[in-house]
Formats: sequence, structure tokens, C-alpha cells
Amino acid sequence: MNFRRASGVGSVRHFTASARRRPDSVHSVTDTMTETEFFTLPSPFDCHAGTLYLQEPPESRAGALRACLLDESYDKPFVLDDGECRYLYFNVRLMQSAMRLKLPDLLEIRYTQKMMACLLFKPKPKRLLLIGLGGGSIVKFCYRRLPGTQVTAVELNPAVIAFRSLFKLPDDDERLQIVCADGAEYLAAAERGLDVILLDAFDKEGYVPELARQEFFELIFDKLSGAGVLVVNLAGEHSSYGGLVGRVMAAFDDRVIVISVPEDGNHVLYAFKDRNFDPRWKSLTNQAKELKAHYGLDFPRFVEKIERASKQGVARRLQFGEYV
Repeated sequence: MNFRRASGVGSVRHFTASARRRPDSVHSVTDTMTETEFFTLPSPFDCHAGTLYLQEPPESRAGALRACLLDESYDKPFVLDDGECRYLYFNVRLMQSAMRLKLPDLLEIRYTQKMMACLLFKPKPKRLLLIGLGGGSIVKFCYRRLPGTQVTAVELNPAVIAFRSLFKLPDDDERLQIVCADGAEYLAAAERGLDVILLDAFDKEGYVPELARQEFFELIFDKLSGAGVLVVNLAGEHSSYGGLVGRVMAAFDDRVIVISVPEDGNHVLYAFKDRNFDPRWKSLTNQAKELKAHYGLDFPRFVEKIERASKQGVARRLQFGEYV
């Protein structure tokens, strides 16, 4: 999740926009995977041309929808396609995901790359759970690049799941499940032994408050395997998530590291269940070179940032409201 307006998507790079369609080109298209019919219309945003995909009935009035988008009263998820990239917005103010059409499996947004730094500490997870699907970039990466991993993504909003084929997510199979459910309820019923849990749990209002409670992080701790790792995307005003960081630290006995993602304005939190967690930074640096060669992500840089954040106590400073 990035907090960026549709009229200026901030940290996501702008590509050459496709020409605006004429108003009379408004029509509907069908997502063949989910049988969802999308209503399309030209982007009304001056700073980002392209085509919008909305989940509206075919008889909808394009002018009324356009007005709602421009005055920011439109509060449903929608997709903006500029011909080179697709962006998922939870509403006009909140951009969640980006996908390059020619490189659909690429982790385009920086915070998603940083979330995969968990592979430094759990290089071959057998079971991975993602709460919060978004555009599915993390799901695609894990499914394609971790062939020995069972990947489950849980998303509460069926309207988000309905966009899955626009973002080229694979079909469910024995290794992949995308489930429409409440994240906390799903986790409560899940078997123990999850190796990695990734939280990217936002709705149109921001981080889902039910997934920021102390008992939820204690549940996560219980469901993780002995050396399991929790990863949380933190977005929005830094002062707003100090309490969340503190609750994770309480559940994980302070075995928490938080790094900044200045390109996106986010932070990424890592929490470690292993009570003997004591990272060997030199060994991790050597391991990072191998991971970079295999996955194409800058793991050596990830190690540098994580080590520095650990030594600077960034998590504790965020907990007490310091801007880091």
C-alpha cells in the first residue's frame, strides 16, 4: 500500500501514457477468470492518462462516475491502465499496487522488494501466508520464484480479488490458494507451522485496525514455525503506527527490526519468533550475494539497511513516536 493520489502517483515511476479515448468509447469488458464485468472509461486525471477499469454495472453513467472520481467521492477499488503499467487503487487517494504489463511478475514498488528480504532469514519457506492481496505482486513473486513453497493469500474484499486476472495472477492449484476471508479469522483456524507471514493489510481507510491488536500479533507468534518470520508493511503517517510497532515488540519479546523505504514513504517491519535470534551480519552479507544472483533483488543492500536499523534501534524509536 502506498498513500498516493491517482492524479500523481508519487514514488511509482510514470511511463508514457496512452492517448485518451473519446468519451463514446466507454464500454464494459469481462474478466474471464472471475466472470467479473468491468466498466471502462478514459482516465479523467490530468496527470495520468489511460483507461480505468471499474466494477460498475454496464448501464452506469460515465459522466457521474467521472465526477465522483474527480471530487474523490468514489471509494471503490479501481484499476488505471496507462498502456505500460496497471495500478490498483483502493480509492482515489490510495494506490496499492503497480504492475508493468511487459514484466507482470516484477516487484515494481520498492516496499514489496524489501518485504522479500525475509528470505535472508528464511530462505526456503515451506508455508507462506500473505494477508492482504492487493494487486498480487508478492503472490506472483513467491509462486514463481519459490517452487517449494505453499502460498496462501487471504483478502477480505471480494472486489480486490475480482481484479486478479487484470494483474495476471495464476489460477489456484496445489501450491497457491487465494481465499476471500477475514485475515484474523482465517489465521485463528490455520494450522501452526507457518514459516513466513506477510501483512499488507489495508483498506480504503488505511491499515485495518482489527489486524493491529495485541491479541492478533500474539496469534501470529503462536502460528509461526519455530524460526518463523513476520513481515509487516507500514504506510501512512509515521506517528500513526508507533503503537502497532510496540504491540509487535511485546508479542515477539523485542526481536523486531524496522527499516525505512524512503522511495515509497513506508517502513517494513520484521519480527522473529526464534528466541535465540542473533543475526550474523557477515554471513548474511555473503548469503545476500547468492540471493541477489538468484532472485534479481538487491539483497546486499537489504542486509546493510537491516543491520543499520537493528543497531540504531529504529523499531524502538518509532514505537515512541520519533520520526525515523
